[in-house]
Amino acid sequence: MRPGAGPGAPEAKPKSFGPSLKRLLRRLAPEKFYVGLIVTLVIASVVLNTLGPYILGKATNIVFDGLVGKQLTPYTGMSKDEVVETLRARGEGTLADMLGAMDVVPGVGVDFSAVGRVLMLVLALYIGAAVFSWLQGYLLNIVINTTVKRLRGEVEDKIHRLPLRYFDSSPRGDVLSRVTNDVDNVSQTLQQTMSQLLTSLFSVIGILIMMFWISPLLAVIALLTVPAAVVVTAQIAKRSKPHFVNQWKYTGMVNAQVEEAYTGHEVVTAFGRNREVGEEFDKRNQDLYDASFKAQFISGLIMPAIMFLGNINFVLVALVGGLRVATGHISLGEVQAFIQYSRQFSQPLTQIGAMANLLQSGVASAERIFEILDAQEQSPDPAVENARPVDRGRVEFEAVSFRYEPEKPVIERLSLVAEPGHVVAIVGPTGAGKTTLVNLLMRFYELDAGTITIDDVDITEMTRDHLRSRIGMVLQDTWLFKGTIRENIAYGDPDASEEDILAAARAAYVDRFVHALPDGYDTVIDEEGSGVSAGEKQLITIARAFLAKPSILILDEATSSVDTRTELLVQHATAALRRDRTSFVIAHRLSTIRDADLIVVMESGRIVEHGNHERLLAERGAYYRLYNSQFAAAASDA
Repeated sequence: MRPGAGPGAPEAKPKSFGPSLKRLLRRLAPEKFYVGLIVTLVIASVVLNTLGPYILGKATNIVFDGLVGKQLTPYTGMSKDEVVETLRARGEGTLADMLGAMDVVPGVGVDFSAVGRVLMLVLALYIGAAVFSWLQGYLLNIVINTTVKRLRGEVEDKIHRLPLRYFDSSPRGDVLSRVTNDVDNVSQTLQQTMSQLLTSLFSVIGILIMMFWISPLLAVIALLTVPAAVVVTAQIAKRSKPHFVNQWKYTGMVNAQVEEAYTGHEVVTAFGRNREVGEEFDKRNQDLYDASFKAQFISGLIMPAIMFLGNINFVLVALVGGLRVATGHISLGEVQAFIQYSRQFSQPLTQIGAMANLLQSGVASAERIFEILDAQEQSPDPAVENARPVDRGRVEFEAVSFRYEPEKPVIERLSLVAEPGHVVAIVGPTGAGKTTLVNLLMRFYELDAGTITIDDVDITEMTRDHLRSRIGMVLQDTWLFKGTIRENIAYGDPDASEEDILAAARAAYVDRFVHALPDGYDTVIDEEGSGVSAGEKQLITIARAFLAKPSILILDEATSSVDTRTELLVQHATAALRRDRTSFVIAHRLSTIRDADLIVVMESGRIVEHGNHERLLAERGAYYRLYNSQFAAAASDA
């Protein structure tokens, strides 16, 4: 990890809610046909649902008119107009106005057949609305899962295009949290909000139309609470968003802490730092709790506030509506329908308010995903690759300079030539730039100045895949995936035959211990290499590198994890397998590189000495001091 990197590294400032939401929704564009069909089905479902109360009001009118008509039995034989005039003559003007607006026949009761027909029509409308709703839910599920699948694939592809510098400066747990937790949260947010938001939006439009159709006065009264609801929602959402951003930021930090403590559990236990690790976890866990509590509590105020405003609206509509019925300006069924619309009108607003916290959380996660997608990628491979062969393995560093950070030089104007088939050992104190030199050869990082060539071909004129296919690398930290020993070795060349795999295993002395395992080469090991020792894991990774048949071999402290006997076996194996290969060996134990063709001594990013073992000892310089310090330390330990 480069200096200054780690869990405390500053994060990019989160984007605003609006642009991030728009960007998230634009990711649905490839599914625009289905989106259009979903919108059509939502509109159809909303229209049918919206017509239901109005038509149901007709049934109420039929029942109410029938009941009133039955009460007018003394006036049987008279027309409605005659009854109204009679009532006015008696001074019962209010009752006369109400009867004038009704469709009654004096002495005739409820027409239940008409009520049945209306109810069957309403039932058909609701069944149709349910079918359309189910269809749009089914299609929406396809759209969202396809979109999230594509998003997850883009993040995975982006990870492979990011330079090593990005991972050096980002906590691994936080990156994993973005790729897993945040993507899942975006998926859940879209699943739970998109359909409801569409339905709520079109429901509001449809309900408004019906409300104004029934009574413009009552519609205006009902709309008085809308501005208040909008202001309340906006203000609460504004205050909750920073806490949602912090919630997912702290989630990533907690994941990073847990991942770090888990992978380093043995070290933590050995040094007795369990209490300190626990305290650090408790602190970050508390930060996550505080952010989550504030986010959920503040956003949770939206729904109660909107419900309160909706109840005020209901009281006003019921009061004014009753007065309008009494004066004959509106029918009872229309008031009933309007009250239903009024409640339905507040319901979408309430649902939007309830979804605000989900939406805030999902957009906060989307922002974290977009930060990965927007991260600067490694420089592109050449459009036209240099077709010259690079099989000899001559490597030349010419005036190479590199810095992790602008103000801290790591390598300055370094020049080095490794001839084909030679073993080049790179030694020096920690931080001298040994591993950095290898990383530059592999193009894990790009040069600040100078060139690196293989067989006189600039490595920047080669694709990274081609370059790395010519290089075999064995690191100090072994890496095995879950699978059989055979599969782990074959990772070096997926097309290798069984004979090639066994030959590589024998050359790396894997064959010697594999037969003692229960299932031999079919023995399954997990990601941590459980079931085999540290030295055996290293031998497997060496066999993997040898199977790749590279032109250039890199051993970065490859024998540091093996015992003395195994180290001797590895040295014999590498001596046989590095024939006709250029080999770079990074070693702290100088006894392992005595037979190197060229030993390069580095200090502070510069080559201070180079030559073979005998020559460098004779010069009594930096190599001589390093060599003697190791043997002096060994003698004192003995």
